[in-house]
Amino acid sequence: MVVGPTGSGKTDLAVEIAKRLGTEIISTDSRQFYRGLAIGTAQPEEEHLAAVRHHFIADREPTDDLSAGGYEREALERLEEIFRTHSTAVAVGGSGLYIDALCRGFDDLPSDTAEVRAELMRRLEEEGLESLVEELHTRDEAHWEVIDRHNPARVVRALEVCITSGRPYSEQRTAPQHERPFDIIKVGITWPREELYERINLRVDLMMEAGLEEEARKVYHLRHLNSLQTVGYKEMFEWFDGNITREEAIELIKRNSRRYAKRQMTWFRRDESIHWVERKDIDEAWRIVEHSI
Repeated sequence: MVVGPTGSGKTDLAVEIAKRLGTEIISTDSRQFYRGLAIGTAQPEEEHLAAVRHHFIADREPTDDLSAGGYEREALERLEEIFRTHSTAVAVGGSGLYIDALCRGFDDLPSDTAEVRAELMRRLEEEGLESLVEELHTRDEAHWEVIDRHNPARVVRALEVCITSGRPYSEQRTAPQHERPFDIIKVGITWPREELYERINLRVDLMMEAGLEEEARKVYHLRHLNSLQTVGYKEMFEWFDGNITREEAIELIKRNSRRYAKRQMTWFRRDESIHWVERKDIDEAWRIVEHSI
């Protein structure tokens, strides 16, 4: 498992490790599943896809939402197929919830929450997202720190669990989880903060040059979908709506990407099983992998 914040070079490192192992890659990114979002979600380049077989990259439409629970089931089935012909597999991504889904699974969280959800959706419509975010902070500060607080679906679901179970969502994620029929080695990429932020800013500029605006306009009519409640598209949509300028949208994408990276690192640092390497150091990462398998 290769983890790290956005812009850290996870894809490059994962592809190199997969090539050396002669195996395939499973994505744990919660947005790279969707077609038509290649630029904004930083899907692997064609050369990476040609070098190593990837799973969960642009394999469904944005309307086909894939929850963490659904991903867990599909990813375990895909891994079972890979392990029939390979002794190892490489997973890569920065979505902590989906990484946990693959590696640990979840408690049996409440499922019959229709009434609570309906009330939360009413409040979302009438009071706005900030009201729900504030309540989540009160009920579960630990999860509030790491959740994407701009994603209504994530906030609503976390509150659903808190309200219906009477316990913080974060507590229900930290208990011992389902046993897996495979061993897990986790390698994380870390950068000095200022260097990482410079990489993120540059990547946003490159995304704009590559056609992020055109990509966002093609999916603008789908802006209500959960798959598009993400950094890059939301700011573009605000510009298209005339609420901000193009320049402001770009600066907001950079700022929100940096904030997302900070939340990712907060999430990852709680996992003591991660072996950290500086600046996607392939030699050090490979030593860790070789020593562990």
